[in-house]
Amino acid sequence: MPRFHHDPDGTRLPVKLDTTSNGEYAPIPLATEHRHANHLALECATTHAKRLGLTRRGFMVSACGVANSLLAMNAAYAAAGRTGGFYEVSKSAALDQVAARSAVDGNEFIFDVQGHFVNPTGAWTKRLPPAARPLRMPKTQACGPTKGSGERDYLQCIGQEEFIKDVFLDSDTDLMVLSFVPSTRLDEPLTIEEAAATAKIVERLEGSHRLYIHGRVNPNSPGDLDAMDELAQRHKVAAWKTYTQWGPDGTGFYLDDEVGLKFIDKAVKLGVRNIAIHKGLPFGMKSYEHSTCADIGRVARRYPNVNFLIYHSGYVHGKPEGAYDDKRTDGIDALCTSLLQNGVAPNTNVFAELGSTWRLLMRDPDSAAHALGKLFKYCGANNVLWGTDSIWYGSPQDQIQAFRTFQISAALRDKHGYPEMTPALRAKVFGLNALKMYPVPDDILKKHLKADRVAKDRDNYRNAPDPAFVTYGPRTRREFLNLKQWEA
Repeated sequence: MPRFHHDPDGTRLPVKLDTTSNGEYAPIPLATEHRHANHLALECATTHAKRLGLTRRGFMVSACGVANSLLAMNAAYAAAGRTGGFYEVSKSAALDQVAARSAVDGNEFIFDVQGHFVNPTGAWTKRLPPAARPLRMPKTQACGPTKGSGERDYLQCIGQEEFIKDVFLDSDTDLMVLSFVPSTRLDEPLTIEEAAATAKIVERLEGSHRLYIHGRVNPNSPGDLDAMDELAQRHKVAAWKTYTQWGPDGTGFYLDDEVGLKFIDKAVKLGVRNIAIHKGLPFGMKSYEHSTCADIGRVARRYPNVNFLIYHSGYVHGKPEGAYDDKRTDGIDALCTSLLQNGVAPNTNVFAELGSTWRLLMRDPDSAAHALGKLFKYCGANNVLWGTDSIWYGSPQDQIQAFRTFQISAALRDKHGYPEMTPALRAKVFGLNALKMYPVPDDILKKHLKADRVAKDRDNYRNAPDPAFVTYGPRTRREFLNLKQWEA
């Protein structure tokens, strides 16, 4: 039996620098420096594998393989003049496992507050147009053989088994919050009942609660406010998730208009005071103003006892982040301005989340340095939350390893007052900050996470790991529109 089920020829890189989208924005083509980084990483992997006496696939799944990809990204970005941030990896790490592991491995507590799971046989698939093939991946990227001969059996590649493998075996993630996509209740690719069932599967692996659940609420959609009672009482949701740009007719709302205030007041009444709001990653120009963070400071000041979790941190895909500009009305700058104008101090009740944002920032070290620097400065080092938007991007391990090694350049730190990315700061972002709004029982943190069935399976699996290095979201505009067909 071959050692590797996935990609035995070693053609897939461990850091997935590609065009994959989470389905909320159209895929962004790779620039010249991205293609250069991938080419350089693959070329060096071939050479380094021979020097180490490994197959190329064996090299790719090693710590040296990860270090090699990050070093290639450094070289390509520097050649393009992008030096505001970089991956802090020694050049020797591409050939030295000890050096590589010291850079890319870690033992932080990692709490991913934005994960996604799609039920491959859910009711949503029955309502798809006949020609729709959402999340269809090319054969070269397939996660493995599909189960059955049906037209959409390839969706098994993102089923429960693959989800658990990608998140809890192939990555260092300890806990995850399952979130939801904007849709009507009929068209949800994951319902709250299915999310609860998925959480119970992991829980049964030995009683530790490794999955938490959002309750999706679109207060401008009929019935959603009334449904909050059941979400809070029956499903014990950890937070509410809403999309202010979304609406049944395409029109969004502000958190401090009549619709938004009714939603927040009911959340307070039900005792679930964590509200996760999709801000940034706009769906298009219609209702664009509702995708910005202009209303965040206003409601944070009005409701000091409510935690506002800004999913994506207001980041706008395709628009670079620079030093803070109070004239910019969208992006992370709009979040900073809203907090400043309303006197919301750092490290209080507004939290900035990095799902998809960090994954996109990995492609642009200058934007990454400014974006993270501003969030630490204006939201606070204690209020930046780790999220990955996986399973859309496959296993989140490459995002974790890239963040572990990312550093803001000394020049930008000195000029703009950004902090140095230290292990202590990263540990806060990776998981410690999330414990303020998602309190995890001590017995889970101190006992179960270290010795439960998932931990044992992970340790055993890592004796012979076989990560897929694939992504599941749309990679082209055609795939993106294909995915969107269910909304029709």
